[in-house]
Amino acid sequence: MDVGLLTAFLAPFLPYLFKAGDSAAQEAGTRLGKEAWSHAERLWRRLRPSVEAKPAALEAAGDAAVEPDDDHLTALRLQLEKLLAADGDLAADVERLFAEAQAANVVVVSGDRAVGVGRNVRDSIIVTGDDAQIS
Repeated sequence: MDVGLLTAFLAPFLPYLFKAGDSAAQEAGTRLGKEAWSHAERLWRRLRPSVEAKPAALEAAGDAAVEPDDDHLTALRLQLEKLLAADGDLAADVERLFAEAQAANVVVVSGDRAVGVGRNVRDSIIVTGDDAQIS
């Protein structure tokens, strides 16, 4: 399993996953899609006890929830890799849950100039910058 993809999938949901209650779930479902939220919630429910048990992992997840930039997401990815490497049952469960999300073709696109692609893109140019010129 690619933990980088898992981290990228979870990133836009983290602010809502850290909030408790139905209002957070409803807001996440509205903003990010109900099916995607359902998969993210199941993954987090399985990951959360291990994340909370390791202060560095909890800090990385909290930081990524507040500021999902490359540095914070990299820190979270590294912590998740450590957790999954240390617990085979956790790794197997998370791999299964994430495979279910991927099989459902759940795509979450978040952030400025983000691009979502379902399946493969070949021989194409995707431009997200201002005043870009392509020759």
